[in-house]
Amino acid sequence: MITSSANPAIKLIRKLADRKERQHTGLFYIEGLRIVGEAAQKQWDIDQLVIAPELLTSLFGQQLVTDVTSAGGNVLEVSADVFRSLSTKDGPQGIAAIVRQRWTSLEDVHLSDGDVWIALDSVQDPGNLGTILRTSDAAGCKGVILLDQSTDPFDPGAIRASMGAIFDQPLVKTTWPMFANWKKREEAAVIGTSDKAQQDYHRYRYPQGLVVLMGSERQGLQEHHYALCDAVVSIPMRGASDSLNLAVATALVVYEIVNQRLDEAAHSQ
Repeated sequence: MITSSANPAIKLIRKLADRKERQHTGLFYIEGLRIVGEAAQKQWDIDQLVIAPELLTSLFGQQLVTDVTSAGGNVLEVSADVFRSLSTKDGPQGIAAIVRQRWTSLEDVHLSDGDVWIALDSVQDPGNLGTILRTSDAAGCKGVILLDQSTDPFDPGAIRASMGAIFDQPLVKTTWPMFANWKKREEAAVIGTSDKAQQDYHRYRYPQGLVVLMGSERQGLQEHHYALCDAVVSIPMRGASDSLNLAVATALVVYEIVNQRLDEAAHSQ
């Protein structure tokens, strides 16, 4: 059992709070019964389970340890004090994990009728990204494409906001030129959003297979984005505010697509 917070293994865990370290190692750190349980149940590659036996009183958590150990997984035991020094929770549950990142190649993404993907260009806020992952999962979208300088979905803030959806949503990381080439090759419909657009998002009829393209929190969509879009829609602003939070705007557009398809299905019966 590790009892010193100066132990090299503990220092490595702390380093995973830094994006550069996550990119270098391909690992990320999660904490808590629910999220570690979801990572295990969704069969993500757990590089190491971190437990504090004194704090781990949950039978579910203890069974998780047994399952990981039985499968030949690596379990690191630490003291309660060391675990608390790593924890961001008020009441640490005594279980955490170092997990290997999972990415999907854009080359493996093929649109079918009814598919909806969300593409985010240079999203900066991890909380927004995590919330969009949660919305994408809830609405039945196929996954999220991160373009250019987007924030890290494996940032602790993004993971928290995703509420476990990060383990269900395929993630693609690519550049704008590669996305543009993919769009042409797949003949994918790309629908952008902008407060400058004339087309109301509620009145537009969305095609069956599409990508919803959202710009960054600060700049929104730029000219080169518009050139690639098959249509650009806007969400009407009735009050003094001239824009919505990125995650909220994404949810409104995605659920408009969901509702239109439910209506179409009902009318076809």
